[in-house]
Amino acid sequence: MSQPVTIYVREMCPYCVRAEGLLKKKGVSYTRIDAGMDMAKKREMMDRAQGARTFPQIFIGETHVGGCDDMMALEMRGQLDALLEGKAA
Repeated sequence: MSQPVTIYVREMCPYCVRAEGLLKKKGVSYTRIDAGMDMAKKREMMDRAQGARTFPQIFIGETHVGGCDDMMALEMRGQLDALLEGKAA
């Protein structure tokens, strides 16, 4: 069973576009939350991400992956698919 994926983004963010591109390439459905101009959504993101303010912030299930570079690093190490499938990465 695949894990739910949530990505907090802001408009005009190249890292957000790159992260979403990888998810789309892998055929992963995800919830996209635009928190760039919505302070309540940004606060929600920061609370979930232990204070992280940069975009994007990515969550797979209850696991905070971090930003785009963090997700790309998981992919390069061959650990992203396991995390998406709910297996230990």
